Amino acid sequence: MCISLLERRLQILLDGARYERLAREAEATGHSVAAIVREAIDLRLPPDLDKRAEAGRRLLELADRTGQRPEPDWAEIKADIEADIEARLP
Repeated sequence: MCISLLERRLQILLDGARYERLAREAEATGHSVAAIVREAIDLRLPPDLDKRAEAGRRLLELADRTGQRPEPDWAEIKADIEADIEARLP
């Protein structure tokens, strides 16, 4: 990320253990502590999070409207696997 694009300042208080984890990661990767914090934010809150959540909601709504699930229920998958295994046993 280009430094000129950074326009907001954030101040947070951390306990010693959290800061040490950040500092160790920064040292290991050769990045600044601030860069590690920005990366953690991007991982936890990706820019397309709302878009992905909306797609998931639409998919679930579609399943409710049609009465069909996009994938079988885990219990069904497990039962199929167990039946397949039992069929192969002598």
